[in-house]
Amino acid sequence: MEEIRNKVAESGLITINLEQYYPDHQPMPLDLKNFLFMEMLLKEKDFREALDRHDWTQYNNKDVAVYCSTDAIVPMWAYMLVASKLTEIARSIISGTPEEAFKQVFIQNIHQVDAASFEDKRVVIKGCGDRPVPEYAYAEISIKLLPVVKSLMYGEPCSTVPVYKRK
Repeated sequence: MEEIRNKVAESGLITINLEQYYPDHQPMPLDLKNFLFMEMLLKEKDFREALDRHDWTQYNNKDVAVYCSTDAIVPMWAYMLVASKLTEIARSIISGTPEEAFKQVFIQNIHQVDAASFEDKRVVIKGCGDRPVPEYAYAEISIKLLPVVKSLMYGEPCSTVPVYKRK
């Protein structure tokens, strides 16, 4: 009787699951409309007073998405003023909607991958999982790994789509 072999395990493929780079929490939104007169007009004195009254402790060690959801004209110094309030408290301050902030944090997490640890390796980027992985994450990990890997594939180790093979 012939021994059953796990050819996938013997192949030397390294699988990367992009879900492990998901931000560990959703960025907290900070919508500037809430500090504007009638949610549309920035009056400097009122704006500064509203910022002074705001409870900034809720952003402690959080990623904060700073944006304005209305069509108000918000001067650049207003964003600077908000950043000055958050700098000592927040983990990071991201200019953009919560969705844009999530994307930025996700990409930052991927950029922290030690590409050198995949040098001359055969790598599979896992295609299915419990959470949907956005397309930009696949592009970012490819950009990160292509200069060093021997080959890059997409899918599952038992069924991959070749993406790149060094010549």
